[in-house]
Amino acid sequence: MQAASRASAGDARRLRANAPSPEQHAAARPATSHARPTPLAKGEGLRLALFPEALRIFFRRSIDTIAANLRRGWFYRLGYRGSITDRIEFHPLDWRARRLDEADAYFRGRFRFAGHMVEAKTGSIFDAEMPSAGFAASLHGFEWLRHLEAASGEAARLLALKLAGEWLDRNEEYTTPAWDADVIAIRFFNLFSHGRFFLVNSDLLWRSRLFVSLRNQTRILARTLHTAPEGLPRLRAAAGLSLAGLCLSDPRSADLGLKRLADEIAKQILPDGGHISRSPETLVEAFRILGMVQQVADAANRETQNALRSALDRMAPMVRFFRLGDGGLGVFNGGGEGDTKLIAALLERDDVQGKPFGHAPHSAYQRLSGGRSLVLMDIGDPPPGAYATHAHAGCLSFEMSVGAHRLIVNCGIATTEENEWSAALRATAAHSALILADRSSASLLPPGFLRNQLGARLLADSGKVQTRRTEGAQGIIIEASHDYYVPRFGLTHRRRLALSPKGLVLTGTDQLIPVGAKAGKRGPERPFDIRFHIHPDVRLSLAQGGGSVILKLPNGEGWRFRCGGGAIAIEESVYLGGGALRRCEQLVISATIRNEETEIAWLLEQIGAN
Repeated sequence: MQAASRASAGDARRLRANAPSPEQHAAARPATSHARPTPLAKGEGLRLALFPEALRIFFRRSIDTIAANLRRGWFYRLGYRGSITDRIEFHPLDWRARRLDEADAYFRGRFRFAGHMVEAKTGSIFDAEMPSAGFAASLHGFEWLRHLEAASGEAARLLALKLAGEWLDRNEEYTTPAWDADVIAIRFFNLFSHGRFFLVNSDLLWRSRLFVSLRNQTRILARTLHTAPEGLPRLRAAAGLSLAGLCLSDPRSADLGLKRLADEIAKQILPDGGHISRSPETLVEAFRILGMVQQVADAANRETQNALRSALDRMAPMVRFFRLGDGGLGVFNGGGEGDTKLIAALLERDDVQGKPFGHAPHSAYQRLSGGRSLVLMDIGDPPPGAYATHAHAGCLSFEMSVGAHRLIVNCGIATTEENEWSAALRATAAHSALILADRSSASLLPPGFLRNQLGARLLADSGKVQTRRTEGAQGIIIEASHDYYVPRFGLTHRRRLALSPKGLVLTGTDQLIPVGAKAGKRGPERPFDIRFHIHPDVRLSLAQGGGSVILKLPNGEGWRFRCGGGAIAIEESVYLGGGALRRCEQLVISATIRNEETEIAWLLEQIGAN
């Protein structure tokens, strides 16, 4: 417990001050009711509850390692059967950005993926040392292909052909990580969408080798789909198998892929259309890949199970739910702002064009809108089990935009998993929320055997989140509470947000309420902070007298922040929601609580509004 407290306090201090420069950051490489992961913070007894799952994963991985060695042998390859096509029948549209600057970098031998850059001045990029698993997955997944297609021209076609040829020379038969289930799926999506531009007029013998390999990869994907990590990677693997069956005229693989895809949809896509990870950006990626499968199925006049089309119909309004005024996503639970052009393009293809609703009960978010103002609030528990490996301890945090400008934000996500900010950005201190005694409302599984097997899961003490929504002439009011601080401190946190009908005033109260055996008893005085991280484009200044803070948006619009019950200060912060580290500031209300209910009231209003 003491070690966990020190770590959490360190995360808070790191975000408060001494933020590194972007150059230093890039160079740093330190080594309603929801299912809840088993609590860990109460002691060894609860830690032991995770061991059965960890042991199952350990033994399964051991078996998978043996199986991987067998797949490299000639005897295993005798099982590859099925006809081999000589062309890709369908080419699904890929709406992701295609950048000419990336293509230019490839011509220079520079490859940037997953927050890393590797330069291959001599030899093949596929012989270079891979800086991370994410970089290797993108490189072997042919993520470079769409940028070269955008460059077009003979030089781009020849480079794409050269890179594909180098890959085939080294990975024509089973290898890892190039033939891992999720990597095969990524490669299929890129090849089927963008492969036409370099396959035309390619050498017949080389082309034959490629399609034999694609047939074999399809067979391997069907057999190893279950080895893809739970969550989006496994959903993508099932979608990739479905696409392979449809695009390579392989009905058997199409049938199996669509069946497995329906199973993963049932597990991962919630009734309100959200993704089980509770990450808005993960939802958009799932929406994109499922849409590509449906697009090809329609082109092939292939009937799909109702699960696919039903999921897409539910997901589109949920994507709209998560959009703020600039068209990007709210930054929650391991997701960033996303690509606004991609999001808009995906939603344009939605036939229903349903408006976003106010409450997502299964995804556990609230949305408040009035005039030009939008507020998104996280009212949920950590996702269950394996889906919590990228989740954040941001319960009751919120983000706000006014028009096309973000005003109040959460800090975002690290550019790489091994980045020094990865754990700190998942802590409560990195969110616009209340943090008690520098302790996050949930904690990460610490390094060791359990984390090696289960991943960096977010775990919360036994507790629950309650919420109530009221809409009326006075605007929208959200009242929510969580009791994750009850086991450690005997305190419940309750937050109330109210947005006026015209969106000109946002009022809030944060309460800490003693409960249970500790209520009414004299205890130690404990500090708490309420943090409001401000977007980097917004400028802050203390008003005369120091009783309020002025926030100035890029368009010159002014807002005033006031509070009662605590001391207010402006501190340093960082923002990585847009994919790069940016310095910013945060408003911090500091106070203490002993054994009585404590309430902090605050107000954010547009200056000069009527």
